[in-house]
Amino acid sequence: MTVNADRRPLAGVRVLDFSTLLPGPMCSLLLAEAGAEVIKIERPGRGDEMRIYPTSFGSDSANFALLNRGKRSFVCDLKDLGERERVLDLVRDADVLIEQFRAGVMARLGLDYASLSAINPRLIYCSITGYGQSGPLADVAAHDLNYLAETGMLGLGVDATGAPPLPQALIADLAGGAYPAMMNILLALRQRDASGQGCRLDVAMADNLFTLMYESLGEAWVRRAWPTPGSGLVTGGSARYQVYRTADARYLACAPLEDRFWSQFLQVIGAPHLQDDSGDPAAIRDAIAAIIATQTQAHWLEKMQGLDVCVSPVRSLQDALAHEHFVHRGIAGPAQSVRGHRLDDGGGQQIPALPVPIDAQFRGEPMAKCAPRLGEWDPK
Repeated sequence: MTVNADRRPLAGVRVLDFSTLLPGPMCSLLLAEAGAEVIKIERPGRGDEMRIYPTSFGSDSANFALLNRGKRSFVCDLKDLGERERVLDLVRDADVLIEQFRAGVMARLGLDYASLSAINPRLIYCSITGYGQSGPLADVAAHDLNYLAETGMLGLGVDATGAPPLPQALIADLAGGAYPAMMNILLALRQRDASGQGCRLDVAMADNLFTLMYESLGEAWVRRAWPTPGSGLVTGGSARYQVYRTADARYLACAPLEDRFWSQFLQVIGAPHLQDDSGDPAAIRDAIAAIIATQTQAHWLEKMQGLDVCVSPVRSLQDALAHEHFVHRGIAGPAQSVRGHRLDDGGGQQIPALPVPIDAQFRGEPMAKCAPRLGEWDPK
């Protein structure tokens, strides 16, 4: 690690990020927010493909800017031997390398872990892929939805038509890729403190989805019966964990799972006779749906105000950001800044920086930062 006056916990850690789009860039954003120096290695001409996504913010897309705030950009044609030598110079002083190519690509470029660890034995080399570095699916082209489908996660739920619902977040990319990658990089840095040696990390987004399905796996392994779509406690099989439509075509997210919440919920809606829901969950669910549908969302929220019933209105993103709780927490508000951290487009326009799960004490003083222009940084 290099000497750095920055007091953030990862100050002095240099990260070479060869990744594009979401999983790797999100991982390196988290590292950057905690103080690491992140250098994006980008191809000439276009750079990270996310630069051209809609909607524009400055010279690049808002997506790119949010994910790459505070990083540097170094342009290099990795197929050119001369330019690749410049990357090797960076590797000698690097602490972490993140790459997101298909298995085998970095080896063909001469940038595999074996080659680079010979240059820098302290290097922590993190590969993020959909299916890992080995196995029958290792070379299959896929995106987040494919990983959810292949692992059985998508098939656990059903929508009103009986089809698997389209997720509203990129679960595999984030919970299966970016977050586990950062977690393992931090563990590897801690291990290196003791051993002096770097290591290779194989982060497979699909593998990590199984962790999120602990309830379904536990039920299957213990009962020796695999869950059917929409049958699990939190996948649609219980009246205690549902989204119910109100009379004004709005919705309530109802999750009174524990008995004490369930009893209170039933008292409020006038259905204490439905307490025992063990016999026919579908019938109980339909009965509650019929009751909720008789009144407006505002009516039910007023009746439930101040009570422990685990019921929330289904809000739009706009309404959620305007809610007094998230304004209080610093996520949004009139100042248009997330806990004081801002994103600058390089021309004076600013928007809130992306909220990230890094405690404020580890992010340093709130400030405005830009995403890097393509190739703006050169080690010379």
